[in-house]
Amino acid sequence: MPKSKRDRPVTLSKTKKKGKEHKECIINGIREAVEKYSSVYVFSFENMRNIKFNEFRQQFKHNGRFFLGSNKVMQVALGRDASTEIRSGIYNVSKLINGNAGLLVTDMPKDEVESLFNAYEDADFSRTGSMAAETVALEEGPLEQFTHEMEPLLRKLNMPVRLNKGTVELVADFVVCEEGKPLSPQSAHILRLLGKKMATFKLNLICRWSPVDFELYQEGLDLSDVETS
Repeated sequence: MPKSKRDRPVTLSKTKKKGKEHKECIINGIREAVEKYSSVYVFSFENMRNIKFNEFRQQFKHNGRFFLGSNKVMQVALGRDASTEIRSGIYNVSKLINGNAGLLVTDMPKDEVESLFNAYEDADFSRTGSMAAETVALEEGPLEQFTHEMEPLLRKLNMPVRLNKGTVELVADFVVCEEGKPLSPQSAHILRLLGKKMATFKLNLICRWSPVDFELYQEGLDLSDVETS
């Protein structure tokens, strides 16, 4: 009996995994940029916000390229030691690509790059799981910042509230979050409702390489103590 066409397997997803070709594309992109531009910077980031980062990188769109992703791939692209480095001394940059880090390759003057990075800082709402920067506690009594329509939502967020003559009020003191402890989904939502921004998206320069010099920006860094992973 011939096999029915209906029995043919159907692939539900056509998404390809990022494999060797993707890594090679990134490596080639970094190497081409290093050949084209005069300086390479390593920077770290705190509380990454993609929209904000894309706004920041627009300042370099005509004079540089940013690279984020696998630290190991970026290290391989530059060379992880003196024998594999693509330009003299640039393997020192690889040693400092650790944790939340990225690369900027640019021709922009050093003082302009430093000024843009040092000036950039943007406050935002903290996300679930991030550490609370401070303790936020609400005292028993009316919560006049909330309308009566929000009372059911506040109860769903585990706040001890009730309506009293159309006014939302706490029936007991309530701790939204404690400094140094991770935020629950409820705490993060309440902080947003309160307009309390605890996260700061910031970019910090770590080092700069050029064909004629190499510079560390952060005190206490010692290349002899840094190993590539």
